[in-house]
Amino acid sequence: MIAKYISGCTTWTKCPPAHLPEFAFTGRSNVGKSSLINAMTGINKLAKISSTPGKTQIINHFLIDNNWYLADLPGYGYARISKKTREKWQPMMREYLNRRENLMTTFVLIDSRLEPQKIDLEFIDWLGENSIPLALVFTKADKCSKNELKRNVDSVLKKISENWEELPAHVITSSETGAGIEDLLQFIDGVNRLWVPMA
Repeated sequence: MIAKYISGCTTWTKCPPAHLPEFAFTGRSNVGKSSLINAMTGINKLAKISSTPGKTQIINHFLIDNNWYLADLPGYGYARISKKTREKWQPMMREYLNRRENLMTTFVLIDSRLEPQKIDLEFIDWLGENSIPLALVFTKADKCSKNELKRNVDSVLKKISENWEELPAHVITSSETGAGIEDLLQFIDGVNRLWVPMA
């Protein structure tokens, strides 16, 4: 896979031209987003991994195989940054997600070690209410036992189903072992086949 950093921006209007399909990745701070992006692309330092949650404060774009864009969005939830900065993120994220015309799927990353988190559920519901296509990516599957993994994933899906007639697609992954990475790339490839270039 060829992955190339394109740009970082603070508003959707400064994103790269929308002539290729785009896939956005976001989730709670410290969910393992950078590790997942690096595992997907096979490039260890493509997305910067930090011990400080909330490091991504802009929309970072990467061009993958000259075929599609990967958008690394700021994490939501806990982050060691000012409330004022966080309040800037929210409108930026909403504007991008609602108005980026080539956005094919927003991947919502969920820590598979945890019970359903209110902030994840609210964000997923918001995407649904705004008709923004999404899929769920459970991360850190290697950090819990098979029974814990099944229990937590089932619990999250059950909670989501309370407000959804049909559940979004989901993939269970581990950046450490590579589990689910191929499934995720195949999902993207399948969606890419639906892309119709804009006039």
